[in-house]
Amino acid sequence: QAQLVESGGGLVQAGGSLRLSCAASGRTFSDYVMSWIRQAPGKEREFVSSINRSGGGTAYADSVKGRFTISRDNAKNTVYLQMSSLKPEDTAVYYCAARGHYATSYEYWGQGTQVTVSS
Repeated sequence: QAQLVESGGGLVQAGGSLRLSCAASGRTFSDYVMSWIRQAPGKEREFVSSINRSGGGTAYADSVKGRFTISRDNAKNTVYLQMSSLKPEDTAVYYCAARGHYATSYEYWGQGTQVTVSS
């Protein structure tokens, strides 16, 4: 069983930056594709970004492309999401999630961290 713990959320003004972290334990971190998913109030969960096992491949939602950067440090069992030029519509609970390379759904989820962007 893997445990994922997010941190780094908070309140920031529009145009500001935040860096989220997700620390993993309990499994071999480098075996998993890692993703960030967010859920705004009253909305469904939305894919934000993912990174492959080696860190050499990334994907982003169009809404965050050019503003957010995902990265991982397999030696520290941690995945990051650097968020810049934040907008009020980025306000959400941000979750990190893990899935095996060939899995079609996420196997592990963190508890989430709140990001609030004020206008």
